Amino acid sequence: MAISAVSIWEIEIKLASGKLKIEVELLDEVIRVGYSLLAIVPQHGIAAARLPLHHRDPFDRMLIAQAQLEGLTIVTRDPRFAPYSVATMPA
Repeated sequence: MAISAVSIWEIEIKLASGKLKIEVELLDEVIRVGYSLLAIVPQHGIAAARLPLHHRDPFDRMLIAQAQLEGLTIVTRDPRFAPYSVATMPA
């Protein structure tokens, strides 16, 4: 399993704003459970920018681009991922 830098970024924003609370240091926990870390590379940015505008959330668009380029499945319940050619599974 992999976790994107995008997901870490979005979760940390929610933690900083008080919208989310967790009892562990996020990055430490991600590493402890053995997830691979997926960095953002220029090809991901290009692919995200070129996606059709079915969905405008920049975090989700980057996750979609990364999943498409890296052959990954996105864990989500968000129905807005459906118009894209990307594998999903429910959270």
